[in-house]
Amino acid sequence: MIDFQNAKVFKLRQGDVSDVMPLVEPMLVEGESVFAAFQGIRDRVIFTTKRIISVNVQGITGKKKDFTSLPYGKIQAFSVETAGTFDLDCELELYFSGLGKVKFEFANGFDIVSFNRILSSYVL
Repeated sequence: MIDFQNAKVFKLRQGDVSDVMPLVEPMLVEGESVFAAFQGIRDRVIFTTKRIISVNVQGITGKKKDFTSLPYGKIQAFSVETAGTFDLDCELELYFSGLGKVKFEFANGFDIVSFNRILSSYVL
């Protein structure tokens, strides 16, 4: 599992949902679908209609992967920070019951305000 306590920030850039479907489709439950996918250097974060799936790619070859599910039902609070003039990245902080704060940082140009609206429809 990714150590969210010590590695809270993931610089993410938006990816194509169709690229991650072979990776996560076998894990999805009935009625669950992917609406957003993001990629760091090797790791990925996938937002579905029911949870966030964090994929930690391990080892030299990257064949070993750790999948962590963060269900929306365990989110107690969340916040977004938009990009500024000098700080071009935007951030999403989620506060999970029993886990604490998980922070994701998105690369320049991501529309965090629109994403907040979509995420809110699943969390609230």
